[in-house]
Amino acid sequence: MKDDLRYTPSDCFETFPFPEGFESDPKLEAIGQAYHDHRAALMVAANEGLTKTYNRFHDRTEMPEDIQELRRLHDEMDRTVLRAYGWEDLAEQAQPLFLDETNEDDHKYQGRYFWPAEFRDEVLARLLALNAERHKEEVAAGIAPAGGGHADDDEGEDDE
Repeated sequence: MKDDLRYTPSDCFETFPFPEGFESDPKLEAIGQAYHDHRAALMVAANEGLTKTYNRFHDRTEMPEDIQELRRLHDEMDRTVLRAYGWEDLAEQAQPLFLDETNEDDHKYQGRYFWPAEFRDEVLARLLALNAERHKEEVAAGIAPAGGGHADDDEGEDDE
């Protein structure tokens, strides 16, 4: 094995604070399926893969109806997910835009159709708080360790 960063299901997905009942939420299912179906049809019609499709998605000069519909469905999917968390206020505020040097300091987001930094930060802050709350509940129920839950955590050791 190399020393590269790697993500495992236990690091990412098993601890991610998904919305309650997401696996059987008909609204999430419907918008996810609509998005997937439209994207698949768009890719077949254009004979393009995911990379080329998303390069077009993020290109502000790409205005064909199929790409605009993909963006609309993506926006609707974002709002549906925010509502699944009970964050109606964020769902109403979610307004992605084409980011550039005039509205985004982080170069990795410039040139993309995405949420502005302040909105991204608010969503991430709420996810982190929800994750901490759920972990606290799991610790209280005795189903999670009090530390980070990984065998390689230095729980209880002093940092020098």
